Amino acid sequence: MHAFERSGHVDGYARTQLPPADQWPEMSYDRAPELKSYPRRMNAAVEILDRQAARHPHRPVFRVPGGFAITYSELRDLVNRIARVLVEDMGLVSGNRVLIRGYNSPMYVATWFAVAKAGGVIVATMPMLRWRELAYMVEKAEIEFAFTDHRLKDDLIEAAKQKPKLKSIVTWGDGGPASLERRADPKPATFTACDTAWDDVLLVAFTSGTTGQPKAAMHFHRDMLAVCDTLSRHILKPEKEDVFVGTPPIAFTYGLGVQVLFPMMAGASTILVEQGTPESLAQTIQGEKATFLATAPTMFRALLPFTKKYDLSSLKKCCSAGEYLPLATWTAWQEATGLKIIDNIGATEMTHSFIAAAGDDIRPGSTGKTVPGFECEVLDDDGKPVAPGVVGRLAVRGPTGCRYMNNPERQKAYVQNGWNMTGDAYKKDAEGYFWYVARADDMIISSGYNISSPEVEQPILEHPMVAECAVVGAPDADRGMVVKAFVVLKDKSKATPETVKLLQDHVKAQIAPYKYPRRIDFVDALPKGPTGKLQRFVLRDKEWGRG
Repeated sequence: MHAFERSGHVDGYARTQLPPADQWPEMSYDRAPELKSYPRRMNAAVEILDRQAARHPHRPVFRVPGGFAITYSELRDLVNRIARVLVEDMGLVSGNRVLIRGYNSPMYVATWFAVAKAGGVIVATMPMLRWRELAYMVEKAEIEFAFTDHRLKDDLIEAAKQKPKLKSIVTWGDGGPASLERRADPKPATFTACDTAWDDVLLVAFTSGTTGQPKAAMHFHRDMLAVCDTLSRHILKPEKEDVFVGTPPIAFTYGLGVQVLFPMMAGASTILVEQGTPESLAQTIQGEKATFLATAPTMFRALLPFTKKYDLSSLKKCCSAGEYLPLATWTAWQEATGLKIIDNIGATEMTHSFIAAAGDDIRPGSTGKTVPGFECEVLDDDGKPVAPGVVGRLAVRGPTGCRYMNNPERQKAYVQNGWNMTGDAYKKDAEGYFWYVARADDMIISSGYNISSPEVEQPILEHPMVAECAVVGAPDADRGMVVKAFVVLKDKSKATPETVKLLQDHVKAQIAPYKYPRRIDFVDALPKGPTGKLQRFVLRDKEWGRG
C-alpha cells in the first residue's frame, strides 16, 4: 500500500485522479543502488536542470542545426523567468495543469522545466494533434493554462472555444508584446522551486488505446530520475561530450528521455530538430558531429540510402524504440555504419524503457534483457511464468509503473497482480533475452506511432457519405503497419478514388494527420458477431494472411 508524502500542491486535483493504491503495480526501489537514495522531497527541475547548471554552467545544453545554442545556466535563467510568468502573471497555483504544445525546440524544453519548477503538472502534447483531441485532454485533465508555439495556436484556440476551462493561452516564437519571450525577458532570473514531494504528479502523458479515447498516464517527479538511473545510466551510458540528435517528439516519453532527460543528466548536449526528413537528419548528423542518434526503426530504414552520401562517422551509439526493430534493419544498419543499434522496449505507462541491451550484450533480433532496476517476465493467462521459448504476455515491474488518470477499467486491465501488462506477446530464452512476437491487442503501430482503431473510425463515421467503417493495421514494408479502413458507403456508386481522397482529407482535418487511413477499401458489409459487435479481428487476420 502506497503511503503518500505530504503534497506540495495547493491544487490537489491530480492526486485525487490517481487510482486507488491497491490498484497500483508493485513499486520497488531496491533493484538498482541509485534508486535507494532519492529524497522524499524533490523537484525534478532542481534535480535535473539546476544541479547540472551548477556543474556545467557554460556547456551548451540545446542547439538547433546551424546556429542557436543555449547553455545550462542560460536555460536555468530562462526557466526561472518563465516560471515567474506562470505564477506572477498567469496566476498558476501549484498543482494546476499546464498544456504544452510545440515542436522539439529549446523553448519547448524551457516551458517544460518552468512548469515543473513552479509545481505545475505538465500535459505534453504533440504538434500534430487537432482541436478535437486537445479538447478531450483539456476536459479530462481540467487544464486552465497552455503554452504553445505560435504556429500551432489555432487548434488550441478552437479547443478553448469548446472547453472554456482553458482560460489562458500564451504563445512563443512570434515576438509580439504578449509573447512568452517578451513577458519573460524583464523578469528576474531567480525563482524558488516549489517544495514538491517525490510522489507529486509532474507529467500527464496521453497514450492511445484500443478503447477509443486516449488514456492519461500519470508520472511523478521521482519517475524522471528513475528512468535516468536505469536505462540511461546502465545501458545507454551517455557522457558529457556526447551530442544527441533524434526524431521522437519530446511530448512522447521516449523523446523526453533520449532528447532531454538522459543527455542533461550526463551534462551532454542535444541538437533539437523540429521536423526532419531522412536526408536532413543525415545532414544534421554530419554538420553537427552528432555522436548519439535516437530514433525509430522506420527512420533507420529510411536513413540507409544516405549513409554513403553523408559522413555519419561521428556517431558512436544508436538507440531504437517505438516499434519492433526488424532483424533486417538492424543488420543493414550495422553493415552500412559499423554500429550496433541498441534496441529497447518501453511504454508510456512505464515512463520509459525496461528491456534493452548494448554493446557485446546485444543479440541481433532480440529486444534485449531486463534493464537494471526492473523485473520482467513472460506470463501465461493464469499469471504464471512460462518456460523458456514459450510465447506469453510480457509483464514488468520496477521503480515506475502504470497509474491512469481516473480510468479504473483500464487500470485493472493494465495492472494485474502487481505486474504491468504491456499488451505485447513475447518469449524469453534461457539466457534471459526477450524476443518480440506481436502486439496482443488492436493497437496499430505505424512508423513508431501508436494509433487506435476507434479514434480513426469516429471521424470517418461522421462523414455524411459513410454508413459503417472499421479500421485495422495492415502490413507495410516501410512503416511496419499502416492504417487501413474498410468503409460501407450509403451510396455504393460513390466508391471511387475521389471518395478515397475525400475521406482521407476529412480525417486529417479532424485528428492528427499521421493517423489517417493510407488505404481504404469499400465493402458491402462488415463482419459482426452474433450480438452485432464489430469483429475487427476478421479483417485484420485477412490482411495478415491468417484468415
